[in-house]
Amino acid sequence: MPRSTWDELPATVQAAIERKAGLVARAEIPSAGRNSDFSATLHLHSGGVVFCKGIADAEGKRGAVHRHEADINPWLPSALAPRLRWRIEADGWLLLGFDRVTGAHADLTPGSPDLPVVADAMAALGRDLADCPAPAPRLADQWARLAPWRRLAKNPPPGMSVPEQLIAWEARAVEAADGHDLVHTDLHSLNILVAGRQATIIDWAWSRTGSAAVDVAFLIARLIAAGHTPPAAEDWAEALPVWQRTPPAARTALAVEIWGIWQYQAAQQHRDLWRILVPAARAWATHRLGDNTGVEHQFDDVLASGHERGGPDR
Repeated sequence: MPRSTWDELPATVQAAIERKAGLVARAEIPSAGRNSDFSATLHLHSGGVVFCKGIADAEGKRGAVHRHEADINPWLPSALAPRLRWRIEADGWLLLGFDRVTGAHADLTPGSPDLPVVADAMAALGRDLADCPAPAPRLADQWARLAPWRRLAKNPPPGMSVPEQLIAWEARAVEAADGHDLVHTDLHSLNILVAGRQATIIDWAWSRTGSAAVDVAFLIARLIAAGHTPPAAEDWAEALPVWQRTPPAARTALAVEIWGIWQYQAAQQHRDLWRILVPAARAWATHRLGDNTGVEHQFDDVLASGHERGGPDR
């Protein structure tokens, strides 16, 4: 469904937004984003600016995702995530208004000056969101239900076989993902905005309660997709206290599970994105499995097929 522009919003929705934000002079639509029916930076006649995003089916599943993002916002550190100013419901729409965040999408390629900035932000998230009481579902429960390697083994795509070893590691990943931290779970370059020495993490709609190591693991896989070798990506993560505390077996389990999640999503919906992400996750997982068991070539029959959950709305 294409995103609506400001002029395409129902008049009742425009009026509800302007009662909260002020009169809108112009609306700037972002180039990226698929999760919302409307998202825009609203430039106000007062001179103020607010980022607004919303969904047309406030009572549907996507509305629930947006409600969750609003519900957990008070627990996010204001230095690292945009503050929610208001939420409104009008004419079946749910709309959220956030502080505007400026900056460029993080460059995760080797040698990028953004890498230490992102590392600093990750270290701060691991510290500030530890033992967070935000009302977020447990990631371990979600992963236990998803069980991507078990699903792929039961109904494999043509040409794929799933070794039992991956299914065994998947069970350990559920334990590794469990914890009491607030975890973003969807970290990639589009959800990290960098301005100078400051990184801001946006779009917390998929956040869960779990281990902060999960976000580090996802970023390691993204670094590999951006051109890093698995050892270089792991070296980047070694500066993070939460990763330093993560045992080797838990690291391997997380790598295997990320590969499984992306492999399963690729089998469900073909997108060019998976041709980059699945091989990257596979490279990391097989690197760790090779280090631990000496079986780095065992998984040649686990093939990449070709859906990202969605890009950011900014």
